[in-house]
Amino acid sequence: MIETELSLSPLLASLFTTAEMRALHADGAVIGRMLEFEAALARAEAVEGVIPRSAVAAIKSACNPARFDAAALGKTAALSGNPAIPFVKALTAEVAKRNREAARYVHWGATSQDVIDTAAVIAIRESVELLDRDLARAIKAFARLARKHRKTPLAARTWLQQALPTVFGLKLARWAALVARARENLHEAAAKAAVLQFGGAAGTLAALGKKGPRVAKRLAEELDLRLDAPWHAERDRIANVASAVGILIGAGGKIARDVSLLMQTEVGEVSEPTGHGRGGSSTMPHKRNPVACAQILAAANLAPGLVASLLSGMVQEQERALGGWQAEWIAIPQLFLLASGVASRLAEIAEGMEIDAARMRKNLDATHGLIMGEAVQMALGATLGRLEAHDLLEVASKRAAKERRPLIEVLSRMPEVTKVLPREKLARLFDPLAYLGSAEPFLERTLAGVEKSLKHSSTKSRRKR
Repeated sequence: MIETELSLSPLLASLFTTAEMRALHADGAVIGRMLEFEAALARAEAVEGVIPRSAVAAIKSACNPARFDAAALGKTAALSGNPAIPFVKALTAEVAKRNREAARYVHWGATSQDVIDTAAVIAIRESVELLDRDLARAIKAFARLARKHRKTPLAARTWLQQALPTVFGLKLARWAALVARARENLHEAAAKAAVLQFGGAAGTLAALGKKGPRVAKRLAEELDLRLDAPWHAERDRIANVASAVGILIGAGGKIARDVSLLMQTEVGEVSEPTGHGRGGSSTMPHKRNPVACAQILAAANLAPGLVASLLSGMVQEQERALGGWQAEWIAIPQLFLLASGVASRLAEIAEGMEIDAARMRKNLDATHGLIMGEAVQMALGATLGRLEAHDLLEVASKRAAKERRPLIEVLSRMPEVTKVLPREKLARLFDPLAYLGSAEPFLERTLAGVEKSLKHSSTKSRRKR
């Protein structure tokens, strides 16, 4: 029997991954991609006269994942060093049941790494396609919210402290752009990695004689992969994919960190989507925890270590390596599994986020005008010079905070300020909406880039189909 899902704890799997990605990396799916390689290899070699055409039907018929016992293959793999060796033996036995002569030509001229690596790059392609659905959902939803909240003011925060006024639409647009860039980066990395691995024992295809290049070309066409020289010990493209997945997860982590901070009781500006049983506490009925953010942040904590294992594994020995290559079998699926949970949770957050614009405005006034200190400083600086204006505002701000008085009141009693800025002009400087700088054009530019990215990806997708 073949498991339908990767062996993850049923208790935790749904927390951090999606069922679709688990199925894509399950034993049956992995074996299916290895069988896809073997069937395509037989067809390519038959066309080029390397093996008899009569062998193809039996080999193709035997390439059914349901006929293979993943657990039994795994036990033998522990002895042989990789799953391809018992896999090829089992496939040969299945072919022999149909045609003993055809069984002689199973896996002809290939090596274990050829089938494992080619199946892996096919899995990368399919995994990226699966992630794309949720990533596109998240980007579109963040962009829609950005347009809706283009005029919604809130406090921009630096070093976790209120800094200056901004608009929530710009923050949302930047989130959309962050995910869009990570998505583009992932697609580019996957496209670069979509290269056939077919080199035989030492990367020369010596077993196929002069017909090796023609078989390789036809095999690449069969599997819709690019053709290059064998790359057994050159893992740059695989590491590049791992890095792109890690960056995607990290991008999700940045957004999740922001959302969770905005959800704090004392801030209360946004909330994750609500629903029955979502975000509750086992003891405190009033709690509404940022559970999707927590799941994303957990993945962001795990991903760097997995990516590092792929980067360190690039240092491989000669033409075929040991250790570094084998680590990929665990790290790559785990990265995609974590990424699936991140993409799914990001889409949920973006599509169901609850936004409290009134609370955002109230929080802008929480410091009683201190957040507008730079606006006043710049207006004073035009006459007094930036440094003198900065010193005046620093003194006034400390006094206002200590005496718990509005900053405008303190400034109105400072002659060195009022001689430059009468009360009426000073009051205008305390309107947060009047000190947004280039927020609007930056928002528009960002959204235009996001739209271009979505349109470009959609066009490429249609071309593939």
